[in-house]
Amino acid sequence: MNKLWLTTLLLPLAVLTGCGGVDVDALPDQYAENTAIITYSGTPAVNEDVRAFQTNLWENIQGNNRCGQCHVEGVQAPAFAHQENINTAYREALKVVNLESPADSLLVTKVANGHQCWLKSDSNDSAYSTCATIMTGWIEDWAGGSSGASSKQIELKAPAIKNVGASKSFPSDPSSFSTIHTLLVDHCAECHVDSAKTPQAPFFSDGDINTAYEAVTSTQKIDLDNPANSRLVVRLRDEFHNCWSQDCQDDANELEAAITAFSQGISATPVATELVVSKALNIGNGIVASGGSRYERDLIALYEFKAGQGNNIYDTSGVEPALNLKLEGQENSDFKWVGGWGIEFITPESKAQGLTTPSKKLSDQIQATGEYSMEAWVTPANVTQEGPASIISYSAGENARNFSLGQVLYHYNFNHRSSTTDANGEPALVTNDEDLQATLQHVVVTFDPVNGRRIYVNGVFTDDADETTAGNLSDWDDSYAFVLGNEVSKNRPWQGKLRLVAIHNRALNQTQITQNFEAGVGQKFFLLFNISDHIDLPESYVMLGVSQFDNYSYLFNNPTFVNLNDVQPDNIPLKGLRIGINGKEAKIGQAYARMDITLSSSEYTINGQPLAKMGTTIPLEKGVDSDEFFLTFEQLGTKNNVFTEPAPLQPGLPPVITPAPAEIGMRTFDEVNATMATLTTVSPTQSDVQATFETIKQQLPSTELVNGFLSAHQVAISQLAIEYCNVLIEDIDKRSSYFPDFNFTAPVTTAFTSRDPLLNPLLDKMMGTNLSSQPERPEVKDELNSLINRLLNTPCEDDACTEGRTRTIAKATCAAVLGSATTLIQ
Repeated sequence: MNKLWLTTLLLPLAVLTGCGGVDVDALPDQYAENTAIITYSGTPAVNEDVRAFQTNLWENIQGNNRCGQCHVEGVQAPAFAHQENINTAYREALKVVNLESPADSLLVTKVANGHQCWLKSDSNDSAYSTCATIMTGWIEDWAGGSSGASSKQIELKAPAIKNVGASKSFPSDPSSFSTIHTLLVDHCAECHVDSAKTPQAPFFSDGDINTAYEAVTSTQKIDLDNPANSRLVVRLRDEFHNCWSQDCQDDANELEAAITAFSQGISATPVATELVVSKALNIGNGIVASGGSRYERDLIALYEFKAGQGNNIYDTSGVEPALNLKLEGQENSDFKWVGGWGIEFITPESKAQGLTTPSKKLSDQIQATGEYSMEAWVTPANVTQEGPASIISYSAGENARNFSLGQVLYHYNFNHRSSTTDANGEPALVTNDEDLQATLQHVVVTFDPVNGRRIYVNGVFTDDADETTAGNLSDWDDSYAFVLGNEVSKNRPWQGKLRLVAIHNRALNQTQITQNFEAGVGQKFFLLFNISDHIDLPESYVMLGVSQFDNYSYLFNNPTFVNLNDVQPDNIPLKGLRIGINGKEAKIGQAYARMDITLSSSEYTINGQPLAKMGTTIPLEKGVDSDEFFLTFEQLGTKNNVFTEPAPLQPGLPPVITPAPAEIGMRTFDEVNATMATLTTVSPTQSDVQATFETIKQQLPSTELVNGFLSAHQVAISQLAIEYCNVLIEDIDKRSSYFPDFNFTAPVTTAFTSRDPLLNPLLDKMMGTNLSSQPERPEVKDELNSLINRLLNTPCEDDACTEGRTRTIAKATCAAVLGSATTLIQ
């Protein structure tokens, strides 16, 4: 049988105490020492392939805390870590590696089972898995280095034939869950409720059965098909987690019996006989869609977040020393792992930080080239974060850094220390448009001496020019620490998800950035759904790319017809493709339902026949290990199933609601601008005012609802108020008309002896008089006098401050009134 080969490019799926005063090396070292590379002085490599082996694999495994402890000459065969003859080591290594499929190498499977894994972790499984990932990467680098290949190929193999089976699903009514609920409330409520002293999500011990049932089902804590495999049972039986008696096995048996009774009360749903269905698959039956589609030639640190549990994030770049990170905070409360590879930062108490010693490799590697790139797949939790909120940082605190990527509302901030910026990387390069959105985005920031700083979002250059001269990196500080989700000083928290973070010691170009964007992110598979029986063409499949999108859904994309015998189809109709899960068609996410395709030789290529370019998401039900998928068709070959859309629910009578009259509301952005113009007599078209308004317009209130008012709105309002007051007071004619009795040229010692000439015009014109609802004038006046006193008591540091200080204090006083609720609320 011939084999179909596809490149992954063709089927993309989507210190020391520094200036900040923070001890960045305060974290305990949780990791084993990195291997020391010996200076090889033995027999030279006889060819390029041996040299590729030496550079990419041998140098990484020869240390005495890795394979070099045993697999050397005279100790243990095979001697693939041979210290005296690299050619001998090469020949021995060929016995334990698979260069065509590196992940299947014996070297990889051995460390995956814990043999000489060099990482320390509270969770051995995640450490072993990471060692296997790193080992695979070294072998892939060897294979690529010897062949010159820029991308690896994926071999499509026929999966085992499995018919779609009947399946159990959680009922919508939680009443039969009551026995389990009682056990959880009685024995787990000390932690798994939101009112606990240290709450632990999910909150399946909540006293409300509906809340507890939702927590259990949405997080797949119960296995209906095999109750003994339920996570609730496994935690008691195998991990001795909070057993309530002296015998954890007895407790596990009691809970398992309750889950078994619950499961036995649920009838399995058979597959509807009228459906035209493919064969069935679980994700575990898929072909791993990983490999060389990403450009990683200059990679120096890589975080793929594969561990899925615990407090360790491993650097899987394979570049020594490994810059592993330690997560701070409580798992599932301050941070949580995201299904399909990812980490989510939830509270200000969370961050992931590396030690300064391995962090130094960033400075060493980047200063050697004079350029670098930060790359990340980012999902901001919202667009209201300021600070900037720190997504990625190599720093000593909020005031000292080598580089950082941050968020300010809808904008990405790129701080970069050089000979032309300050120690905090200011001025920052900021995206001007609303490039940042609260959705999954591929973000790359680059620096090189020619182009300076650049920012790319979803593969596209944002066109934000770096107005600061590029400079050089000679003043980088190598004592800083690398951190994700916050600053090392823990006062710039960022909320959101990271799916991948990579640091390169070269500035990626547009082609390389596009390649990495199109490669997608996360754990991805190709699922081959067998349809041979329906079209009388052996080895025929509809292939979809599938990944776990988040903790609640799967992403399907790029459906393609393939035949593993390379036999081309002959005008076979295919209509109305739908995705089924656990014995039934998914209720939502059927993006391919209107498909109307003819499978034909004219459309078939070496990579099959593409059926659609779109993707869709399907809700996760039982969990990644248990959910079973299949495809259905309205027409496939000569088989038909007439699909009838369910009758839409008839809407009930709308409720009779008498809206309460709104007593107060906010002025919207145009109203704010017009109000400030009227109150100050400054035209809104004045150049400085208009420029400020256009810059912050998106940050001003867009609705009149007072409960939608955010701190970000107040920041923008204050900026606009300051600009209006600045123009008013700097214009001699306008200020003389507005404040006829106040001397703006007098020094502060005499100008503010009598303040009424300044305050009364502000209050008369901006507060108004004789209104039915307004602040008390004496109280407002007292607040303004207190502000002036504070400003007067703030010492000046230079002559420039003293020279215009009277006008500066007057502007601040004006802006305090103009930007307050007295003018904004209507």
